[in-house]
Amino acid sequence: MKDPIIQTFELSKVYKKSHLWKSKTTVGLSQVNLTIGKQEIFGLLGQNGAGKTTALKLILGLLFPTQGSIHLFDRKMPDRASIQKTGFVPEVPYFPKYLTVKEVLYFYGALSGVSNSDLKSRSSEILQLMKMEEHQNKRVRECSKGMLQRLSLAQSLIHNPSLLVLDEPITGLDPLGLNEMRDLIARLNAQGKTILFSSHILAEVERIAHRVGILVDGKLVKVLEAKDWSSKSGALEEIYIDTVRQYGVTDSL
Repeated sequence: MKDPIIQTFELSKVYKKSHLWKSKTTVGLSQVNLTIGKQEIFGLLGQNGAGKTTALKLILGLLFPTQGSIHLFDRKMPDRASIQKTGFVPEVPYFPKYLTVKEVLYFYGALSGVSNSDLKSRSSEILQLMKMEEHQNKRVRECSKGMLQRLSLAQSLIHNPSLLVLDEPITGLDPLGLNEMRDLIARLNAQGKTILFSSHILAEVERIAHRVGILVDGKLVKVLEAKDWSSKSGALEEIYIDTVRQYGVTDSL
């Protein structure tokens, strides 16, 4: 693939838990090989416990692999320069409740290395992009679920990253919030950003992803292109269900 932004090679993660004289191992990810190209929107699909969050955290350097390696921007991780070009939105965003929206952006901008001289203009630009100008002085404790999701995305953009990694960015949003988040992702992609995200909402994934990967029990079992599901509405859901059943998964509870 031309201009790879993310590459994983035999990427594996095994969790070990010990209690008294017993130990238990759980496979979080198993020998995943994946390449994501420049300005691609890639969706990572899988049931709870399939390895989506583990994969994202490994790519970000928040976890260390048991086996294999990761390259971001053609540089082997961990690599500070690559991380500085990356923005992250966690599944459950948390910000100090006493800060205002603007203060959150200033705080994360400073952490991300944005100079004091650029913070004001950059924050204003992001607030405008996220349609949050009128809420900039609102405190975090006063923000709705949708507003917190937008704020989380805003903080990930404050240093103008080339790569965005989003963990379940649309979970819990109402229809209006879904529409706004979808439009934001499309606009950011049009600006040249590469986007890797995980989601359970297949109908939304169908509408925004260029490719998707399906994880089952930590293994990347299938990678699809938009043309594979674009023939009819709901096709991605059918492919996804058939795939997880093919690999013996019958119950998500």
